[in-house]
Amino acid sequence: MLALQLAVVVIVVVLTAGVYGWLSYQRLVAEIGSKALAVAQSVAVEDTVRSSLDAAAESGNAPSNAELRTGPVQRVAEALRERTDSLFVVVTDRYGKRWSHPTAALLGETVSTSPEEALAGREVMLLETGTLGPSVRAKVPVWSAHSDAVVGEVSVGFSTDDVGEALATAVGPILGIAALALVTGGTGTALLGRRLRSDTLGLEPAEIGELVQDQAVVLHGVSEGVIGVGEDARVTICNERARRLLGLTEPAGRTLAELGLPPRVLALLDAPDDAARPGEQVVVAGSVLIVTAKRVTRGQRRLGWVVVVRDRTDVEALSRQLDAVGALSTALRAQRHEFANRLHAVSGLLRIGRHDDAAGYLEEALEAGPLKYPVDFAGRLEDPFLQAFLGAKAMRSAEMGVPLRLGAATLLDGRVRDPQNVTTVLGNLVDNAVAAAVRGLGRDRWAEVEILEDGTTLYLTVHDSGDGLGTADPEQLFAEGYSATGRGEGFGLSLSRQIARSLGGDVWLVSTGAPGGPGAVFCARLPGVLETHAGIADE
Repeated sequence: MLALQLAVVVIVVVLTAGVYGWLSYQRLVAEIGSKALAVAQSVAVEDTVRSSLDAAAESGNAPSNAELRTGPVQRVAEALRERTDSLFVVVTDRYGKRWSHPTAALLGETVSTSPEEALAGREVMLLETGTLGPSVRAKVPVWSAHSDAVVGEVSVGFSTDDVGEALATAVGPILGIAALALVTGGTGTALLGRRLRSDTLGLEPAEIGELVQDQAVVLHGVSEGVIGVGEDARVTICNERARRLLGLTEPAGRTLAELGLPPRVLALLDAPDDAARPGEQVVVAGSVLIVTAKRVTRGQRRLGWVVVVRDRTDVEALSRQLDAVGALSTALRAQRHEFANRLHAVSGLLRIGRHDDAAGYLEEALEAGPLKYPVDFAGRLEDPFLQAFLGAKAMRSAEMGVPLRLGAATLLDGRVRDPQNVTTVLGNLVDNAVAAAVRGLGRDRWAEVEILEDGTTLYLTVHDSGDGLGTADPEQLFAEGYSATGRGEGFGLSLSRQIARSLGGDVWLVSTGAPGGPGAVFCARLPGVLETHAGIADE
C-alpha cells in the first residue's frame, strides 16, 4: 500500500508538472509571438520601408543584391533587429523577394517560408523553420502609402532558443515545487502507512480479509456466547449466542455495566493479567451461565478482553435429575436388600420343615408391604412424581442423620404437570433445610416439608431444625453467589426465586429461626404447575 500510494503521488506530481510546463511553454510562445508581431507592425508602417516598396511596385524594377545591401530598408531592418534582439527582421516586396536579411548574400532572393498570408493582407503568428533555424515569427502586410494595395510584407522572428531559455527560467520553480510535493507526499504516505500498520497491528490487506473470515467462523460457529471488549471496556462485537443468553439488544459500543451485567462479571476485567480466572456463575432469566474473561494482547499491545458465556442450565437440570435417580436407586437397593432378607427367612423356615411358620411370615410381610420411604404422612400426596421425589430425598437425608417429614397440614389431590420447575424449587429448598439441620447444634435433627394446593397453584413450605439465619438480610439470601456456609456456589435460592417469579409466583423467607432451633422457614408459591381433578378427568 505504501508503494502504491507513493506511485500515485509521483504520477500526480509528474503529470501536474508536465501540464504546467506545457502551458508555460505555450504562454511563452504567445508572448514572444506578440513581441514579434509588435516589431513587425512597427517596421510595416516605417515611411522608409513603405516609400521604397511603393517605388519598386510602380517601376516594376527589383534592385540588385548590391543595391539592397546598402539600401535604406536593410539599414532600418538591421538597426531594429539589433535593438529588439530578434533573430531576423525580413522585408519582402509583393513577390516575396527579400529586401532585408541578417545574411546579406540572401538579399534579393525569395524567402524560404510562404509569405502568402501576409501578402493577402492578414497578420499571422506561427512557428516555422527558415534559413536561420526554427523560430517564433510574425508576418504582417506592408500597405501602400497611396492606395489599399499590399506592396510587401514584414517577417520578424525570435529563435526558439529564446523560448527555451525563458522556459528554463520558469521550470526551476516548477521542478522545486514538484520536488517539494514529492517529499511531502512521500512523507505523508510514510506516516499514513505507519498509522495503518499501527491500526491493523501490522496485518496486510489479505491477512485482514482472512481475519474477517476467521472471525465470522469463530463467532457464529461456536456454541458459546462470545463478547469482544475493548480497552475502554466497551463492547466491540457480540455474537448471536451471547445476545440470546444474556438477553442483550444492540450491545455494541456500550460498556458491560451499561448492559446490566452483575458486578461479579465486571470484576473479571479488573483482575490482574496473570491472575487465574476460573469464571463466574450467574443466573440470567432462569438460566445458569458461566462467564469467563481472557485478556487479548498482540506483542506488547493490549487489545482488550474476550468474554465467553457458557450455558449450564441443561447441565444443572441433568445433575438434578441424576441426583434424583441416584436417590431412587439407593432406595431400590434398600428395598432389594429388605426383600432378600425376607426371602432368606422364608427359605430357612421351609428347609427346616416349618411350613406353617413360613406361611405365617409371608402373610405378615404381605400385610406390611414393601419397605416404606422414611417420610411421615406420605399418603397425603396423590402425585406419584412428588412421592418418588420426596422419598428419594428422604432416603438421602436419612443417610445424613436428618429425617425428612411431611407437615401435618399437607394436602395435595392434584397432579404436577411441570415437574422440572417444581423439583428445582422444592429440591433446592429441601437441600438447604437438610444442610442447615446437619449444621445445627440441637440433638433432634429434622427437616419438614408442607405442601398445599389452591387450584392450579402449589404452595411449598420448608422448615428445619437448624440454628436459623440470625440477623441476615432476607434479600441478601437470594443474591447470586450467597452461601450461608461460605461453601458451594450459592445459586439455589436465587435460581428458585427466578423460576417462581417467571411463573408469576415467588419464593420468600417467612422466619429467620432462632439459635438452637427451630431454624428458618421458607415458602414458595408456584402458579399453574398443577392439574386439578377436573383436568385429569378430561384426559
